[in-house]
Amino acid sequence: MYKTIFSLFAWPIWYLIFIPSLIFLFIPILIIPRDKFYIIVRPICWMWCFFAGQWLKKENDPPPINGQPYLYLFNHVSMFDQFMIGAYIGHYITAVGAKEIFQYPIFGQLITLYGGVPIIRTHLKSALKSLQYVEEAINKGVSFIIAPEGTRTLTGELSPFKKGPFHLAKNTGITIVPIALIGGLEAKSKNDWRLKPGILTTRFGVPITQEEYGHLQVQEISDLVREKIEDLIKA
Repeated sequence: MYKTIFSLFAWPIWYLIFIPSLIFLFIPILIIPRDKFYIIVRPICWMWCFFAGQWLKKENDPPPINGQPYLYLFNHVSMFDQFMIGAYIGHYITAVGAKEIFQYPIFGQLITLYGGVPIIRTHLKSALKSLQYVEEAINKGVSFIIAPEGTRTLTGELSPFKKGPFHLAKNTGITIVPIALIGGLEAKSKNDWRLKPGILTTRFGVPITQEEYGHLQVQEISDLVREKIEDLIKA
């Protein structure tokens, strides 16, 4: 009952904040270079979580800003996941996401302008084309956040990983940053419209460099990252 009452009040307030802020972002995103736009993205991510009753918390620091790209891989538990990461990254990052997200009015256009890459997971040829585009962007120094599971979990347990992100790592040598996201499932699960106020924790792991995984096969890299994320979740 508490979650229902809270949600009936919180959702209208959240949309009153979310939609105008999306419209507002159209102006600076057309003016400010992508590699500087994170300065605006970070407080916006905080705001979107805050007005949904969530307080953000960070454990461990993200990797240093040294000009190299990073591949941030995380457990996908809620609608807040990308905001939980974006609030703490002090450089330009973009994302790979389901094509449906890019079809949302306003939001879809914004993430396209920000360099987001849509992917159709069930269409192999199209997915490979998207991954090729991401690989080219990584080679130009662009960092990405990707959910290896491909979709949100319903139970909180890690779902099987897709191989795409690990082919990217193998082909580019990008440094992988494992991340555990805590609290999102309780805040807003995929199969429940209600919100529960609380604390969302972003727990950064130790970066995994090419020197550590370069000798491994794609499946072995996937297993290594999965183990790292599982350890972070349990920490």
